[in-house]
Amino acid sequence: QVQFVESGGGLVQSGGSLRLSCAASGSLFSIVDMGWYRQAPGKERELVARSSRGGSVPNYASSVKGRFTIFRDNAKNTVYLRMNSLQPEDTAVYYCNVYPLNNAYWGPGTQVTVSS
Repeated sequence: QVQFVESGGGLVQSGGSLRLSCAASGSLFSIVDMGWYRQAPGKERELVARSSRGGSVPNYASSVKGRFTIFRDNAKNTVYLRMNSLQPEDTAVYYCNVYPLNNAYWGPGTQVTVSS
């Protein structure tokens, strides 16, 4: 059984920063690619960042490239998302999941709200 629990969200002003964490249970964490996804109100869930199993090949959506950084600690079964220069359009619920995603693994997510 795989479970992800996200944390670190909150309310921040435009231009601020947050670091999200995703703690994983189960034994597969170190052998899978991981992704951070987000869903804004009225929009579909989208992939914002992806990390290879070793963490050496990150990929980012164009909307966050240069502002967000994904990194992972396989020893701690945790993947992180550092978000800088946050903008109101980054407001969403943020989730982690394997990549490609598996709908059985969605956690509760963590809300990020950016005020202008």
